[in-house]
Amino acid sequence: MSSSPLQEIVLTSSPDGPISAYDAFSGATLARFTASRSPRKGLALVGKKLLAASHVSPDTGKGSIHLYNWWSSSTFLNLPVPEPVAPLAATLDGMYLFAGGISGCIYAFSLPAGDIIRSFSAHCKPISCLEINDDGSLLLSGSDDGTIAAFPIFMLLDTSSSNLKPSTFHRFGRHDSSVTSITTGIGGCNATLVSCSLDCTCKFWDLMYGTHLHTLTFPCAVLGMVMDPLESHFYVAGSDGLVYNGTLKVAARQRPAKRRHEPVWRQKHGGAVIAMAMLNVGKNLITASEDGSVWVWEVERGKVIKVLGEELGSISGLVVAKGFGDFGGLRVQMGGEIAEASQWRSRLGLSSKEVSRPIKEIMEMEELLNVVAQDRSRAITNLESAIGIYERLLELILKETKAGTKNDGSDEEKDDA
Repeated sequence: MSSSPLQEIVLTSSPDGPISAYDAFSGATLARFTASRSPRKGLALVGKKLLAASHVSPDTGKGSIHLYNWWSSSTFLNLPVPEPVAPLAATLDGMYLFAGGISGCIYAFSLPAGDIIRSFSAHCKPISCLEINDDGSLLLSGSDDGTIAAFPIFMLLDTSSSNLKPSTFHRFGRHDSSVTSITTGIGGCNATLVSCSLDCTCKFWDLMYGTHLHTLTFPCAVLGMVMDPLESHFYVAGSDGLVYNGTLKVAARQRPAKRRHEPVWRQKHGGAVIAMAMLNVGKNLITASEDGSVWVWEVERGKVIKVLGEELGSISGLVVAKGFGDFGGLRVQMGGEIAEASQWRSRLGLSSKEVSRPIKEIMEMEELLNVVAQDRSRAITNLESAIGIYERLLELILKETKAGTKNDGSDEEKDDA
């Protein structure tokens, strides 16, 4: 695995043990964050400074959310919740955190105070996954009832209408079983949304118009999907322990409505693949299995090149923290010792010159610039649909305003009576 200009730290959670942090390049264990027993999807990055984990007490069954900073292995803030929650998602600025409950309710917390500023019923069964789209405008939720909903975040954070149920941007047609994962591409409200399910399918949707584009069918339940930075290829987490891959180069509307599953990589986890993420600007894929194995793959060859945390127990979630340098002086605790994250590479016997490899990094930065150039051309295309997006949001705002005015009028009539 070649070094990346972006430092990447892999974090895994477990229903049985601590949250573990690894250097994605060296594989070294950086830290263990204690005291959390996290259910599936119950791990989230909160801006650049915090880490959030859902926690279910093994003694009482009550739920809470633990917040950690990068400076200590212990919880610095415990957020009580009315019910057990599992999936978490934070706004891009790290100021708000959303949690999905087993009742189908979504809770919005302000940070760092931890106050619940809003709660509302989003689905009729437990929330199974939460995701925020790339521009931070929409909160996407999936449920055991098989449906997906999209909510404008600015409406969820509007405390003046906290007593009203927020309007949905879209509510998508249902899967035949629980939604396990939601992924969106680049483009804000104009992106493609992909939903995965225990019904062995991945469904592709037009996020702007809420229309179904096509469906891929697999030989097993699908627990997740990621796309590479160029959105030219995708990778699917199978409950059979396999990783399936396919191409997105064919225009979505030219695909048949239903297709059989894509090619599969040969190496197989000992349990279901429950989470995955891209590393190293799309050159590598990391997968985590419920059997405790965490593998780093070379995408080009489809082969495992590194194994992380070979002594892990069961895993419930995986996220990747990305940033330049040392995450602004990131320090983590391991075995009671405080150390700079950059020191781990020097402990492996590598000099600073060997690690930096300036020529190689310049080449990789050129690749990044090529990606940015392609994203820019895509953004120009997306601007053409921006007017339509804001018109729809305006309609939702007017609808909320009319509903609030109507309720105020009803209250005044009751007072007059």
